[in-house]
Amino acid sequence: MKIKDLLDSSNAKQSLGNQFRNKRFGFFEERLNKMDKPVRIIDVGGTENFWINRGFQNRDDIEITLVNLDVYPTQYPQFKSVAGDATNLKEYEDNSFDLAFSNSVIEHLYTYESQVKMAKELVRVGKYHFVQTPNKYFFMEPHYLMPYFQFYPRGLAFSILTKTKLSRGRKWTEKFANQYLDEIRLISHSEMKVLFPDSKIYYEKFLGMNKSFTSHNFPD
Repeated sequence: MKIKDLLDSSNAKQSLGNQFRNKRFGFFEERLNKMDKPVRIIDVGGTENFWINRGFQNRDDIEITLVNLDVYPTQYPQFKSVAGDATNLKEYEDNSFDLAFSNSVIEHLYTYESQVKMAKELVRVGKYHFVQTPNKYFFMEPHYLMPYFQFYPRGLAFSILTKTKLSRGRKWTEKFANQYLDEIRLISHSEMKVLFPDSKIYYEKFLGMNKSFTSHNFPD
């Protein structure tokens, strides 16, 4: 396998990021399979392909509502795509879903205030929740695949992204670089515990370090 394939987006099956997702998803699926069926899931910021990569197109005991800023076409009847706001799920009553799910989304909300709102909404609409985000203090910044890039001054980060191929082996456009530098706000362990105060945390490890955190309230 080529290094470029390993460094691809986590949405790519062959990528290292997807391999980590699969391991984390094993923990999730063990708990999911113990729940009464059918299970109604709201996935905030998710895609149908994420679930297809894990074989969920073959499950008729799961119904998944995908919430994004825009509606996207879906291939399978158990998936429904709707437009919505992660910070204000006013369309849904408390405990409308058996499970509120979100994978690597909450760090894309620009501000801590928006992250607080999203966390409250996920806890409110789901009887259970499973919310993952990268660790702010892990040495490798996952969006750019550069060590400690999250602590670089904005100007330096922008120059590296747009003038070199150091991030994921390509130059970023100025528009795309600015978009990511604006929207990404990584979350620390202490912040995660504040966002989800009554939750447990699943720790994803790499070389003994916490690569990401997942807040959940599944029973032990």
